[in-house]
Amino acid sequence: MNHPRAIVILPLLCGALFGCAVTQECKVASCAQDSQITADIQALFDQRAEFKPPNYVYVKTVNHVVYLTGQVNTDLVRENAESIVRDAADGTRVVNSIALTYP
Repeated sequence: MNHPRAIVILPLLCGALFGCAVTQECKVASCAQDSQITADIQALFDQRAEFKPPNYVYVKTVNHVVYLTGQVNTDLVRENAESIVRDAADGTRVVNSIALTYP
């Protein structure tokens, strides 16, 4: 038995279920710089001893918004990470989700 509604509903349902798992990607031409912003900021972190193990910070830029994740051992290091981004990428929004680890 062939159901015409199933042909329409099934693709919509599949799209809705899997659409939530897709990461937001930049779709506009001005976002071509996102990977360069990420690389520049990561290079700054790589130069600083405070961001070396056991601390670690991950950087991702989407639509000129810099997302910081990872774990550090003090709030000062967490704040320094955000400050470095603000200084390096003037006018760029920063979302700091770096967690603190406690001994």
